[in-house]
Amino acid sequence: MKAFLKNYTQSPRKVRLVADLIRGKDAQHARAVLSFMDKKAAPALKKLLESALANAEYAKKSTENLIVKEIRVDSAGGALRRFRPRAFGRAAPFRRHSSKVTLQLGEKE
Repeated sequence: MKAFLKNYTQSPRKVRLVADLIRGKDAQHARAVLSFMDKKAAPALKKLLESALANAEYAKKSTENLIVKEIRVDSAGGALRRFRPRAFGRAAPFRRHSSKVTLQLGEKE
């Protein structure tokens, strides 16, 4: 079962730190890991995992033996360009990056 998180406003590099911890783990264990994690992306990825589990229940699959088969974090297209004031009346650009997360659950072998 798949679930998607689109236009999540955090950089992909920071979201990948959390995604790497749950890749390949049992779905229930991954949910427990995300519950106690102190990263900003953890609640969003937990909600995404629960969405994928709900998709599995809707498709009448057993949720007991599911693992996080694939989790991919991509850049969601362009970044928002903003400007920050600098010295001597100048302005410096910075970018606000966003992420697109794809989570796929699979059966244990």
